[in-house]
Amino acid sequence: MPTQSARPIPDFLYGTAWKEDRTAALTELALRMGFRGIDTANQRRHYLEAGVGEGLAAAYRGGVVTRDDLFLQTKFTYQGGQDQRLPYDLAASLSVQVAQSMRSSLDHLGTGYVDSYVLHGPSSNYEWTDADAEVWEAMRRERDAGRTHLLGVSNVSLRHLQQMADTHTELPAFVQNRCYASLGWDRAVRLFCREHKIIYQGFSLLTANQEVLHHPLICNLATASLAASANATPAQVVFSFARSIGILPLTGTSSAEHMKRDLASRELILPPEAVSAIECLSG
Repeated sequence: MPTQSARPIPDFLYGTAWKEDRTAALTELALRMGFRGIDTANQRRHYLEAGVGEGLAAAYRGGVVTRDDLFLQTKFTYQGGQDQRLPYDLAASLSVQVAQSMRSSLDHLGTGYVDSYVLHGPSSNYEWTDADAEVWEAMRRERDAGRTHLLGVSNVSLRHLQQMADTHTELPAFVQNRCYASLGWDRAVRLFCREHKIIYQGFSLLTANQEVLHHPLICNLATASLAASANATPAQVVFSFARSIGILPLTGTSSAEHMKRDLASRELILPPEAVSAIECLSG
């Protein structure tokens, strides 16, 4: 049974949601700019997963990357998060739906496996349900069959994770949540992840925190010549901060220049006092 990804987990993921007919071109562009981690979902409501596959194929043909260079992550989404374009038979059991969704994803992405398969949100906002347990077990079977290397959960609360732990359920390798500064950058969930050696993936780091991008602290840090050769941008400061507190960041920018800058944030190291100050912005 696989216990590790086929390649090292990248330190930045490119998110492909809400791109529609631009999905293929933007996926290829992200790879050309240097991203090696791609996040998508078999949820036609917000993603065009087949477009991601088209972008991957174009990058392969162009000699930009090979499949072995990449970390591909997709998701199983319950009916409640879908529109009418379902990737599975709604009359089938949840376990069968998971298998059908996976087969569809592999076909979309032109691959025999993904590196990470994520439950795109539990069935209830309040608790880990029997339905979630059935889906999680089906996802484990996909992992054991070699169709994914790692498993994750998204849009989860601390209560969900505690209930998984309390029932001795196998915990995920990844948690992917929207990360709000106003909520302490999801501090409670991050602490749980740290204690249980779960990698925390943070999305909407910029879009959910527009006020932070304009906060004097961030702006002052950005203009303090922290980068090696030029002033940093507020977005770079936020991404650098995220890594400093153990967040694997996602970005979904459609701008080549922003992609370049986002990746360059990996070279920006914030002093510990700056990291502490940013983490307290929620207060």
